[in-house]
Amino acid sequence: MNTALIVEDSLTEQQILTECLQDKGFRVSIANNAEDAIAKINADKPDIIILDVILPGRSGFEMCREIKSDPTTQQIPIVLCSTKGTDLDKFWGFKQGADAYLPKPVIADEFVHTVRQLIEK
Repeated sequence: MNTALIVEDSLTEQQILTECLQDKGFRVSIANNAEDAIAKINADKPDIIILDVILPGRSGFEMCREIKSDPTTQQIPIVLCSTKGTDLDKFWGFKQGADAYLPKPVIADEFVHTVRQLIEK
């Protein structure tokens, strides 16, 4: 069973993303902020990370850059999900190392399809 770490500070968004993945057989772990996420990544090595851009303390862009620059975690695919959905935001997300960038609200089928594709790579 594949494990996804959702890094999201909004309880509503956590529930939406969790349900999308659990309905398709994924095991889901939740982190509310960057520090909690880094601890879970180092302890559990999830198969994929779903990362909000706007987080307390450290942005998702900063986290993405940190994860992708660490040799022990750089292979984990990252999907940035954000209400910040301009072309510039997407460009910046990919520049930080994101493997996909999906605007919120996510479309469930597109979200799950993206996650599956990245895990299968």
